[in-house]
Amino acid sequence: MSVKISQKQKEFLDWEFGVFFHFGIRTFYEGHVDWDLKEMPVEGFNPTELDCENWIKAISEAGAKYAVLVCKHHDGFANWPSKYTDYSVANSPWKNGKGDVVDEYVKACRKYGVKVGLYYSPAQFGSVKMNAEEYDDYFINQISELLTNYGKIDYLWFDGCGSEGHQYNTKRIIAEIRSLQPEILIFNMWDPDTAWCKNERGYCEMPNYNVREFEGEMKYLPYECDCRIRQNWFYFDSDRDTLKDLDTLMGIYLYSVGRGANLLLNIGPDRRGLLLEEDIKRIKEFGDEIKRRFGTPLKRVEKPEATDGKVSIVFDDDPALHAVILKEDLEADDVIEDVDVSVSIYNNEDEIYLGRAVGVGHKLIFTFPTIIGKRITLRLKCKGEIKLNEISVY
Repeated sequence: MSVKISQKQKEFLDWEFGVFFHFGIRTFYEGHVDWDLKEMPVEGFNPTELDCENWIKAISEAGAKYAVLVCKHHDGFANWPSKYTDYSVANSPWKNGKGDVVDEYVKACRKYGVKVGLYYSPAQFGSVKMNAEEYDDYFINQISELLTNYGKIDYLWFDGCGSEGHQYNTKRIIAEIRSLQPEILIFNMWDPDTAWCKNERGYCEMPNYNVREFEGEMKYLPYECDCRIRQNWFYFDSDRDTLKDLDTLMGIYLYSVGRGANLLLNIGPDRRGLLLEEDIKRIKEFGDEIKRRFGTPLKRVEKPEATDGKVSIVFDDDPALHAVILKEDLEADDVIEDVDVSVSIYNNEDEIYLGRAVGVGHKLIFTFPTIIGKRITLRLKCKGEIKLNEISVY
């Protein structure tokens, strides 16, 4: 039986680039790491200048189509006034306990047309001890608050870290989530719509075929690649000199989006509740560079037809070429196995071989040192009928 992509998975892949926001009680306690069990009193949470529009405006201008906010990390602190814990914004000095980070974040996303993602760590945290059924109740109650009180949520990001040894009633949990938000995408766990790339560096393996085995069943699961713009996920004073340079970010983009996956780049808002000016500048440079390299093709062909596995794009003049982007018809089950790319430098058949890429999927960005040429030729090895949505040359 053929495994097919869903409409919402197609839309997810079209988002391509999103931003992760790690922000919470850990932001205010320098040096804390996962599972160190050091106390982080709720009184420490006080982002006096919090402005989620500052975050979302910046990432929107950089070209990000979606965002994911940490609502509860492994420490258990709730970035919204949850009725089910005292460890939340409601008991902090911020806005005299009347604030709600999740609400401000969601409103900012909607203002700038950015898809709304929420992160929730299922891990039982700190010194809180409940039996499995009690914790499932707690889990469902908090998730229900997040999926009921803030309108449509596009993406729910579960982090499996720290859940070892706990038996969740996953059928009950998933049934509740799907009933509250029928169109939601779920990351990586239990009833996933997307999959983790298996590293936190932002790099996707090649080939990246989206049909994967999950719990003994073959499913269509597009990869998402998460990574950090600085050394740590949450803001640290000591991270001020660890900002990734533009060249590194472009490499990450080519190894994620350029291999048919999504990129989720983490930025940690500071203790004011704002993005650092250097981070805003860098992601703007990043977005501008993506547009400069891939915003305006020299030539774009929609639904190109291959003859004997070969497709050629011919130019009237002799442009300088540096990249080809291919997009496969995702209904075709990733049939393209590899692509050989050559360029003709004159009108005759003489060709310069540029290299090979393995797989295409949602998007393949094939780059090469700039060369002046007359025709790009692609030779495709396939396991079925070739169905390309688009070829663009840059």
